[in-house]
Amino acid sequence: MKTGTINLPLHGGKAPAWLFKKMKKLARCITICIVEEEGTKGFLNKISSPLWFQSLGCILGFDWHSSGLTTVACAALKEGIKEEERKLGLFVAGGKGAHSRKTPVEIKEKASLINTQFEQLVYASRMSAKVDSSAVQDGYQIYQHMFFFTHDGNWAVIQQGMNPVNRYARRYHWLSGDIDFVCEPHSGIISPTFEDKILNLVSKKSGDARTKISELAKEHPDKTERELLTLPERHPILTSDINPKKLHKIFIQAYERAPQNFEELLAIRGVGPKTLRALALLSELLYGTAPDFTDPARFSYAHGGKDGYPYPVDREGYEKTISILERAIKSAKLGRNEELSTLKKLYKFSI
Repeated sequence: MKTGTINLPLHGGKAPAWLFKKMKKLARCITICIVEEEGTKGFLNKISSPLWFQSLGCILGFDWHSSGLTTVACAALKEGIKEEERKLGLFVAGGKGAHSRKTPVEIKEKASLINTQFEQLVYASRMSAKVDSSAVQDGYQIYQHMFFFTHDGNWAVIQQGMNPVNRYARRYHWLSGDIDFVCEPHSGIISPTFEDKILNLVSKKSGDARTKISELAKEHPDKTERELLTLPERHPILTSDINPKKLHKIFIQAYERAPQNFEELLAIRGVGPKTLRALALLSELLYGTAPDFTDPARFSYAHGGKDGYPYPVDREGYEKTISILERAIKSAKLGRNEELSTLKKLYKFSI
């Protein structure tokens, strides 16, 4: 399943220090167990599922329907395995706000520890952020970007955007592999609702529009701007939404770079939402290649939630869970897998 709806409203406050400390310990235990059983690729497969990640946030004890579940669960994962990254072969970069902009530097630093080529990882990080901020124009502004990668170059992205009008969040999940960055690239998107008016340039239905948009980007800017100024204002993308004068520098840059396809165009620095809206508008009205305007968008409450919903955090039960997992991990390292096997049996019984 690639889409789903879950209410993720903006909640005030933050996780108490005592709770976040437990979250880090439990996140570390869960991660180690998964990597021991399914490898680093198995872990990436799990966190690329929006519903699995939502369940993880609930297990860690955060608010089940809060936008903060994403930011705090990701932070707990990053902090929890910080000392275990090289041993696990699993690394985490990025964060919220200013920390998200440090992602390329973090990727480079951590990749150098294991002699892994970082260029493609940085490209994947940058393009996933660019798609969800520019090619999918759904009203949600990206403010968090987390990049998970392994010693062998596999990666996953979890990033979140906030709608400033309704103050709800939308979470985007990505997974490496046989991926096309500009055509149905997401492994899943969790959203509070399906939006009516969006521009979805990474939909399969937008394939022809992507082709024409990249061709228009190679036209001389004078011609492109002349066409823009004569277009009628009767369209989901209005000419009033864009200012051709401000786009001139970007059109010049695109013209000089002569992108061969939509991905190359999107990768050009400075090509953002307004540039793509302008080119998408021209694409439809000049060539009839309309882009897609449709929206691409069960839980376990094991330990309660920060705000007391569905009930207050059970501190004693939380500690017991951590203790059981830590003991199972230690036993597995000694060659005794009985406890981990028992946990797997309990899981099978529960489903």
